[in-house]
Amino acid sequence: MAKARSAPDIWLLAAIGLILTIGIVMVYSASAVLAFHEFGDRFYYVKRQLLFAVLGVGALLFTMNVHYSAWKKWAPMALIVCFGLLVIVLIPGVGVVRGGARSWLGISSFGIQPSEFMKLAMILFLSKWLSEKQQTITHFSKGLMPPLGLVGLAFGMIMLQPDLGTGAVMVGASLILIFTAGARLSHLGGLAMIGVVGLVGLILAAPYRLKRITSFLDPWADPLGGGYQIIQSLFAIGPGGLVGLGLGMSRQKFSYLPEPQTDFIFSILAEELGFIGGVALILLFLVVVWRGIRAAIAAPDTFGSLLAVGITGIIGVQVLINIGVVIGMMPVTGITLPLVSYGGSSLTLLLTALGILLNISRYSR
Repeated sequence: MAKARSAPDIWLLAAIGLILTIGIVMVYSASAVLAFHEFGDRFYYVKRQLLFAVLGVGALLFTMNVHYSAWKKWAPMALIVCFGLLVIVLIPGVGVVRGGARSWLGISSFGIQPSEFMKLAMILFLSKWLSEKQQTITHFSKGLMPPLGLVGLAFGMIMLQPDLGTGAVMVGASLILIFTAGARLSHLGGLAMIGVVGLVGLILAAPYRLKRITSFLDPWADPLGGGYQIIQSLFAIGPGGLVGLGLGMSRQKFSYLPEPQTDFIFSILAEELGFIGGVALILLFLVVVWRGIRAAIAAPDTFGSLLAVGITGIIGVQVLINIGVVIGMMPVTGITLPLVSYGGSSLTLLLTALGILLNISRYSR
């Protein structure tokens, strides 16, 4: 007999709410100067972030109250639609180029990023596929290669934009899900070596990627070029000290640090709120990961368990990459901090996914 629905995980819900609130405050603080300079309205970015936050919370409340098993039926269609959008966005004149990548569909400042939605669609489909064919996952050709081939195809299409950061998050979360489903570590390890060779090929094929790698290793070798973003990020984090300069008192947001409201918002947070503020935010993300793993362990069926793992993986991998970049531990990939950075597609998608995770927690054993 199926377990009756209970209240959602209050720890997870509280952590999501706190991170979202911090994000809205920091988007305003990080973007006010830039928004006033570009649009004459210091609230330009935060007003849009609030709009997408409202839409995202509405999506979260909806998915939190729809039984997660309902998404199993729609997973194939969602994946097909997202593949279609990835094709459409590559059409010149249709896909909008922003930041050097043709990864947007929309008009003017409003648009969607299909690669963001592919992350959730892929997790939904893999959860369905692996829950139904879990007994074959230890077989290399029959069990492992079909899902990995699908992930590779989606990654390849995302790289045509190109959008290495979003592609890396999708691949990372998918591999975590596939490993959790029972794939052999020896199989994944062998494929990982091939993947490293392929990644090196991608880097060498595009000079800007190679420049990002060399800049990451020694940003001061090219302080006004490839190393500029990392250096300015460290210049923001360093003066923050233990307690920060104070909310709204960042200096680096005055046109020194590129993308202060998106990719490098954690740098501004660390500058204004210090080490304590940065650690507090990281702890909130760890609460989300902890409760996500708990929901996966306690889920009543394999589909729910794998879906919880995949959604938690998206959050965890994206946080790891973003913070790794801003503190100079990883090369610049152009990826946002979940629920904190400015960005409508990412914020709406993540809140929708977290609503599904909250629904899974409502049926925990």
